[in-house]
Amino acid sequence: MTTPTAHHTHGWPRRRWLQAAGAGLLLAGHGMQAAFANSPQARGKLVVVMLRGALDGLAAVPAVGDPQWATLRPPADAAASLLAPATPPLPLDAMFALHGALPQLHRWYTEGQLLVVHAVASPYRERSHFDAQQLLESGGARPFELATGWLGRALEAGGRRGVALSPAMPVALRGARGASTWTPSRAASPDADLMTRIAQTYQGDPVLAGLLEQALSQRDTIGAGVREPGMGGGAGSPGAFAGLARQAGRFLAEPGGADLAWLDLDGWDTHTGQAARLQRQLGALDGGLAALREALGERWADTTVLVMTEFGRSAALNGSGGTDHGTGGVAFLAGGAVAGGRVLTDWPGLGRHELLDGRDLRPTRDIRSLFVPLLQRHLGVGTAQLARVLPDAPPAAPGLWRS
Repeated sequence: MTTPTAHHTHGWPRRRWLQAAGAGLLLAGHGMQAAFANSPQARGKLVVVMLRGALDGLAAVPAVGDPQWATLRPPADAAASLLAPATPPLPLDAMFALHGALPQLHRWYTEGQLLVVHAVASPYRERSHFDAQQLLESGGARPFELATGWLGRALEAGGRRGVALSPAMPVALRGARGASTWTPSRAASPDADLMTRIAQTYQGDPVLAGLLEQALSQRDTIGAGVREPGMGGGAGSPGAFAGLARQAGRFLAEPGGADLAWLDLDGWDTHTGQAARLQRQLGALDGGLAALREALGERWADTTVLVMTEFGRSAALNGSGGTDHGTGGVAFLAGGAVAGGRVLTDWPGLGRHELLDGRDLRPTRDIRSLFVPLLQRHLGVGTAQLARVLPDAPPAAPGLWRS
């Protein structure tokens, strides 16, 4: 019986151990190289805007060329103050137009820098805001199936950084050590007794009293922009959205800045008086995105902005001049490299037999097909990582960029 010498370990010579270890390191190196080879080079910046409350996609992008359009959304009549938009729609093509409160987006469309994606939805088919938002932000197939977000998982996988301009971390960015939140600091409110005495002093002067009332109103509107986000008036309320969007652009444009910015805009649950409310809401969105572009400066050329909402609304108006929770809706992609100037859709039609459950725009595209190319282009998520970042993802929508 032979006793192993000091040059053996459990029967293996030291030389063979060194050879095996070297081979293992070599194979690991090849594996890492293969993984990196499968990962696209990240470029540019990404901005995601969440419209909480469910935007009516048929109001934002009316299908004026569909034969059933006038039946579902009749032209102005005696109830014009409730039903009719304050501004006429802006034409896109023979089938679609853009709401008149979106002149900046319309200009980007004519410049080929806005892509409209219609009849789009997540896999969710119920009508709960909270469940739908959680699913859309987590990137799962069912609400609360995943606790982290698709953007958070992507940031973590690539060691990248994102910022949510919100008081609380949105589900979409959870799971990333490189994710943070930002909200504007608020100066201490003036003493209530002092404001009462100032108001009493000004009450005999109509001009000064009016200016004081206007200033207090603006302060309250801006203050509403830093409350906890919810179904209305949250961190992205119209009064604050332009300022937050401008700050997001600055964060992304600065040298070594974040790779991703997240913005919320609440107030889209338009069950009543939709026309007037959407005029304000869409105007705030339009102005905020314009401020974002201005702040990005030259970085706009390699930035993509995704605007999305949890679901669409009913195809027909209800008796209160509004719309109810629906399914298919609209999303927007904007940016200097976006292959825009077109409406991307497999249009299902608006006939009663073509509507989902006889009431909703039927979705023909999974919104996650937009997530995939965004993750690949802007966050460098490769094929090997995609199943972890966005499980059961549909095929990527092709041709979203000019280059």
